Amino acid sequence: MGLNVALIKQLRERTGAGMVDCKKALEENNGDIELACDWLREKGIAKAAKKASRIAAEGMSLVTVNGDDAVIVEVNSETDFVAKSDAFKALVKTAADMILAAKPATLEDAKALTNELFTEATVKIGEKLDLRRFELVHKDASQSFGNYIHMGGKIAVLTLLDGDHKEDADHLAMHIAANRPLYIYDKDIPQAEIDKETSVQMENAKNDEKLASKPANVLANIIKGKVTKHFAEFVLVEQEYLLNPEIKVGQFLKDNKLNIVKFVRFETGEGLAKREENFAEEVQKQMAQ
Repeated sequence: MGLNVALIKQLRERTGAGMVDCKKALEENNGDIELACDWLREKGIAKAAKKASRIAAEGMSLVTVNGDDAVIVEVNSETDFVAKSDAFKALVKTAADMILAAKPATLEDAKALTNELFTEATVKIGEKLDLRRFELVHKDASQSFGNYIHMGGKIAVLTLLDGDHKEDADHLAMHIAANRPLYIYDKDIPQAEIDKETSVQMENAKNDEKLASKPANVLANIIKGKVTKHFAEFVLVEQEYLLNPEIKVGQFLKDNKLNIVKFVRFETGEGLAKREENFAEEVQKQMAQ
């Protein structure tokens, strides 16, 4: 494949690997960025998991609650200057209210619903604006919503707990904003993700001289331990609780007889590439070395 500056940049941001290594990884995997991430990790060049979701676009995420219904939305802008403007904040709030009222089934439906709103805002603000994603959540009368907005919408979290526990729901939303779990319990991890990580760790072990002489059964247990450790970082109940680091979230829930049903965490610009005018020049210089 030829040199693709945008892909190389995106892979470098996700993995922290050097540009030459990123170019090699993409070439080895026919330009597939997900396979390239795994390839870099298998070679021990990068640990992608901790860097896979850097903020790479501007905008704002927001949670809006109305009775037993809530919505979390993300809207993107081209510049941080616009994202901080009152006009943009009003746009996001209006879009969230419209979605919460109409409850569209898909993103395409939501964009159709808000098309006129965004068209007018684009003309007024002068930048391309995009409703990137949303999620609607409904609660029973016996449940509680919690939410937390970090840095004016850089991160937004919506939580749902059984029982009348609004304050605890808000505190857990704050924890989730800071610690970025992907799952509530171990059982929530898809088997495909476990199999994928096991494969990565097996390939990584082949490149580790310290593990080369280990018996098969010992190596299998080592790999299993590495997989467990990898996912523990992303499982909510296994994380140290932000408001009391001496205990894990799971213990906090047990001690207070709480049950978290669901959470949704949006990090604005997550996985998107931020424009840098001089990046192509930087790549060319690196490739020439």
